[in-house]
Amino acid sequence: MILLAGSLVLVLAVWAILRGGEVRLTLLLSALVLGCLAGQPDAIVRTFLTTLVDERFVLPIACSLGFAYVLRQTGCDRDLVHLLLKPIQRIRPLLLPGTVIVGALVNVPVVSQMSTAVLLGTVLVPLLRAARFSPSTIGSALLLGCSLGGDLLNPGAPEARSVSEATAAAFSSPRWIAQVLPLLALELGVSTTLFWLLSLRVEARFAKEAAARSDSERGEGAMDGSDPVVPHRIHPLKAVVPFVPIALLFLTSLPEPFRFFHVPRHWLVDADRFKGPPSELQAHFDCRLIGAAMLIGVVVATLSNRKYLASTARTFFEGVGYAYTNILSLIVGASCIGEGVKRIGLAALLGQLLQMWPSLLSPAAVGLPLAFAILCGSGMATTQSLFGFFVEPANQLGYDPVRLGAVVALAASAGRTLSPVAAVTLMCASLVDVPPMRLVRRLALPLLGGLLAVLAASQLSL
Repeated sequence: MILLAGSLVLVLAVWAILRGGEVRLTLLLSALVLGCLAGQPDAIVRTFLTTLVDERFVLPIACSLGFAYVLRQTGCDRDLVHLLLKPIQRIRPLLLPGTVIVGALVNVPVVSQMSTAVLLGTVLVPLLRAARFSPSTIGSALLLGCSLGGDLLNPGAPEARSVSEATAAAFSSPRWIAQVLPLLALELGVSTTLFWLLSLRVEARFAKEAAARSDSERGEGAMDGSDPVVPHRIHPLKAVVPFVPIALLFLTSLPEPFRFFHVPRHWLVDADRFKGPPSELQAHFDCRLIGAAMLIGVVVATLSNRKYLASTARTFFEGVGYAYTNILSLIVGASCIGEGVKRIGLAALLGQLLQMWPSLLSPAAVGLPLAFAILCGSGMATTQSLFGFFVEPANQLGYDPVRLGAVVALAASAGRTLSPVAAVTLMCASLVDVPPMRLVRRLALPLLGGLLAVLAASQLSL
């Protein structure tokens, strides 16, 4: 009876989100109702308070967004974008796939998809308009690149923290990257190729329609729809600043004898006062190491443009505030509803079903996050909510939980890209002045094709 009532609560939550309800409020209220049904509302309250101040989420995510804000202030992110675009901007056939690849690369250090879209849009939209691409193609290419999952290669990404929290000792940053990178490259290759091929037909029709207009109408359209491409002087040293924290984390996390230098644990955590298992101590050290690397990146970015030295601290904490408002708040809500699902026994039922039919593990790890992310518009909230349900079945079936986490995160990223309520979708649509659903329809087939390739690859590793 409790399971049936809890399922009804989840259905109502889905309905509320589809009707435009605020995602955070819907998640929290639904979680509280689930806790009451299970007779344990205190568990939801504890989860809320614990996650709100859990440094294993707060430190990496807040410092990463603070670093992204400082990059934007100092102009380092703009130099990176112009440097990446320079080889392709004069070759029209490469502009669309180049836009997607550049978006994915920029999203690695700038973990916010919406920030990446704003940054790229200011440069790419005028460039692609000048190349006479249709608005829907421009917006779709921008959305695909910014939201496909490039941020998953950043150790400070929320999804990486969710997998780390659930897998404990099984997780490490190099291992996470090693699992995500080949699957992301496969999805990126398949999705970009399909999008490129489908766009050829769309652009041929758009060019035909443009050619059918009168000379005066065509001239007026060019004035209204084309923006001047402003020349930009690239500073190569500033362009590499966004990758400073990631490089530091790799150099300190590689196995011996390849490790560049070793960071003593006592620099970041007090092992003598810490009470808990060694795996938890290591988790705290890892998240603080990520935060420290981002702070070093802040210093380097500030030194690259010292006129912003006085405002760096304020800008950094503005990024921290953005992280709490737009990312950590969703993680809190997702953690609460995940706890509620566990309390009513739905997670245990899912685990039993997966043990009875092991072949459903990978399809479920793709299908459920894809659907949930389309509804809520958040990839990281989806990963936080659902990944924990797959860990125990994966361990019992002998499947690498970190690899499964990569599959869940990629499916969640695809779902966010296909969500008409996602912030990055709305931003890309506004930049090119087209309805969000038009971008979603353009990307549905390419993203589903990419996910099928990821599913096939994950099935082969079972």
